[in-house]
Amino acid sequence: MSKKKKHPEHVNHERWLVSYADFITLLFAFFVVLFASGQNDKRKTLKLAQAMQSAFQYNGIFDQHAKTPPLSDDPATAPAAVPSPLMLPVPSAIEQEKVITAQIKAKVEARIEDLVHHQVALKQVGATSINVHDSDAGLVISLREAGFFDSGSAEVRPEALPVLKAIAATLPHQPMRIEGHTDNVPIHTAQFATNWELSTARAADITRMLIAEAAVEPSQISATGYAEFHPVADNKTDLGRQQNRRVDIILLNPAKVSAPAAATQEPAIAAATPPRQVPSR
Repeated sequence: MSKKKKHPEHVNHERWLVSYADFITLLFAFFVVLFASGQNDKRKTLKLAQAMQSAFQYNGIFDQHAKTPPLSDDPATAPAAVPSPLMLPVPSAIEQEKVITAQIKAKVEARIEDLVHHQVALKQVGATSINVHDSDAGLVISLREAGFFDSGSAEVRPEALPVLKAIAATLPHQPMRIEGHTDNVPIHTAQFATNWELSTARAADITRMLIAEAAVEPSQISATGYAEFHPVADNKTDLGRQQNRRVDIILLNPAKVSAPAAATQEPAIAAATPPRQVPSR
């Protein structure tokens, strides 16, 4: 029996291609995973950018500018960054009140100074008879009795009328209160039984004059008498009593207008008409 001849085994020199193909497949899968992860992170980044930009623009923390990164890859659909207008800080209501009060005060003081230099009437009345100062209620224009009223009288002196009209022309159209004040020296005449009547009558007379000069609307003004109970100086001296005898024109702050004073803080007598005649006793 003859033996079958064995052929030498053929060596395959291309088996490495199988391993190489497997390697390439794994490498391709690896890069696919990296690419997918990168796209996911990009979407998250865009969402984060959108949230931050919308929050900052809504709250006004940062202004838009030309370097704002686009939220889309497509330049055609990307919104153009529009620079926001420059906004100046808005002053508070208290700061606005202070500015307005300072402007009114400067205007009134300038008018009084002009009267001192050019008006003979104010020289007769006396420049020291007018005092302008700030208070919690508002700007106060204080008219001393020595320049505007005779002792024990509620009628404005004729020489003081031009001065009052000049001041009235300077006043802004806003709510105001006219306050009459006296010293602590008692009065008892046929016209005024006490200092309450005298202080109220003086405030009412100034009020009528301001309304007649169209310096204020009747609905925006009130007249009040405080007698000797709101002094600004000591009544023990002649100088102190002179300073206490006065009529104050108060340009009220808006906050004071909406909050009426309590009855315990306003012991005055409001006057809309002249006081009634009280016979002497």
